[in-house]
Amino acid sequence: MATFVSLDTIDVRFPTSLHLDGSDAMNLDPDYSAAYVIARTDDSDAIEGHGFVFTIGRGNEVELAAINAAAHHIVGRDVDEALGDMGETARRFLHDSQLRWLGPEKGVMHMAIGAIINCLWDIKAKKAGLPLWQLLSQMSPEEIVALVDFRYLTDALTREEALDILREWEPTRQDRIAELMATGYPAYTTSPGWLGYSDEKLERLCKEAVEEGFNQIKLKVGGSLEDDIRRMGIARTAVGPGFPIAIDANQRWDVQPAINWVKALAKFDIHWVEEPTSPDDVLGHQAIARGIHPIPVATGEHAQNRVIFKQFLQAKAIGVMQIDAARVGGVNENIANLLLAAKFGVPVCPHAGGVGLCEAVQHLSMFDYVAVSGSRDGRVIEYVDHLHEHFKDPVVLNRGNYVAPKMPGASTEMFAESIAKYTFFKS
Repeated sequence: MATFVSLDTIDVRFPTSLHLDGSDAMNLDPDYSAAYVIARTDDSDAIEGHGFVFTIGRGNEVELAAINAAAHHIVGRDVDEALGDMGETARRFLHDSQLRWLGPEKGVMHMAIGAIINCLWDIKAKKAGLPLWQLLSQMSPEEIVALVDFRYLTDALTREEALDILREWEPTRQDRIAELMATGYPAYTTSPGWLGYSDEKLERLCKEAVEEGFNQIKLKVGGSLEDDIRRMGIARTAVGPGFPIAIDANQRWDVQPAINWVKALAKFDIHWVEEPTSPDDVLGHQAIARGIHPIPVATGEHAQNRVIFKQFLQAKAIGVMQIDAARVGGVNENIANLLLAAKFGVPVCPHAGGVGLCEAVQHLSMFDYVAVSGSRDGRVIEYVDHLHEHFKDPVVLNRGNYVAPKMPGASTEMFAESIAKYTFFKS
């Protein structure tokens, strides 16, 4: 009988603030970082699970403390038992009455639990010899639904409705798996649009994005309206008319200023406006969506759990739903989010602006296409060209499309050399 013997945590930080990579109107000097966790077993196969919480520097040590606070739910447990029922394993963490007091199901503790759950999915996929997206895509509708905690959701999505969604697409899953293997999943790039970049760099990177085959770019906005008008003009000229340009305010505005600001930029043909206000303000997003119609509102990278997503969808406050692989309670809760989006007919375009997020979230989008939504129409995964070289199974793009991962696991494992080089607090 193999058991989990440890959850090792490491504070990994990359000095991206030196070149203003990742800079936006609210996050001026981010250092892309990972509160990194490794699950080790005494199994003879010596397979490890790797996961992380993405942060932008300070506070990473708080996430590590939260991971350690929850570790007792897995250390010492039988490996086959824990991995054999990932729904029950996730609920052991999420229903811990003492840990819930620190949330419940939101904030630092919830993200830490999500990192552990993602870590366990990595080891489960490795043991199965499959990339995570394929492991999930071969599960039956009943097995997938068993992963989801429907508490607080049944007024919007019941277990029976979720089963109906999954059963609709089950007979044709293999067709979509073949499509993914052949053509990949559409991406868009944020790399040209960081707020700290010069106009010259913005123009050059916009042109390069088109040349590289991307069909959409995104620009950070919200620092200065005058600057945003100038930068949008540069970007629109660089990519040409009709090419989708989304904008991202990173929570910068109050409701009416958001409406006014977006209207001032509307002449540049905005594809969507992302995070225009507080990520918790469902009614604020609803008012903005009405005020800037037909420009869609996109949000979700800071949504704390499935309940917030439910409310955004019920209120018709968003036209694009953005999940984050490291923000909510791991793979299980993101499956709930994908099912909610399918129920309400809203496309999911994940957030991936951070170390390891591209690697992690591609699996969820590909699973969504195969088993949940059955569609790639209007759906793209964010791509940023930072720090992929530190991962054993880095994302690969081909003419603006994510190439479907083939390596077993969740693509979340960093090289030991990278971890050692960028460990922030060395013992």
